[in-house]
Amino acid sequence: MTRLLLVRHGQSEWNAAGRWQGHADPPLSSLGRAQAHQAATSISGDVDAVVASDLRRAVDTATIMAEHLGLAPVSVDPRWRERDVGHFTGLTRPEIEQRWPGILEAPTPEIPGGESSGDLLRRGLEAVDAAVGAYAGARVLVVSHGGLIRCLERHVDAPVTPLPNLGGVWLEGADRHLRAGPRLLLVDPDEVAVTVPQQL
Repeated sequence: MTRLLLVRHGQSEWNAAGRWQGHADPPLSSLGRAQAHQAATSISGDVDAVVASDLRRAVDTATIMAEHLGLAPVSVDPRWRERDVGHFTGLTRPEIEQRWPGILEAPTPEIPGGESSGDLLRRGLEAVDAAVGAYAGARVLVVSHGGLIRCLERHVDAPVTPLPNLGGVWLEGADRHLRAGPRLLLVDPDEVAVTVPQQL
């Protein structure tokens, strides 16, 4: 049984500004880097390898954690990228609501010019299959993105709510059968301020 700890990256500069990111590539904020350092201390010894999306907010989070855990270098797989949010890219939630009234009320909105929910799920399952195949029987930290993680949770009928930066969930997989464990938070909100933005 392979266990994947799917974790959302640390706060990025666009998270701090409330902007939807998708495939855009803003860096971590100073808070995001601090979150990554703290998160690594909470999983010391619990993982055998580290994988990340190729977007730098995920790569940098993973690199900070991997170095602390003695598991560098990080394996990068673009299939763990965030959903392409198309015309939402760079916009705030109020700006989206102004241009497309009511569109964000759906649990999984179809985004103009963006990646469909079906395509996102197919890509996410390919990423899971690749990690399970490469690290059979291991415990793998995967630094990814809130939208993709929630998509996979939804696929295995786990409860889905917004995922904070450095929030995560264990996903177990073998022979294409997946199940999600409880969510966890890898940072102490009393020591590092944690935001829960609604944007991807």
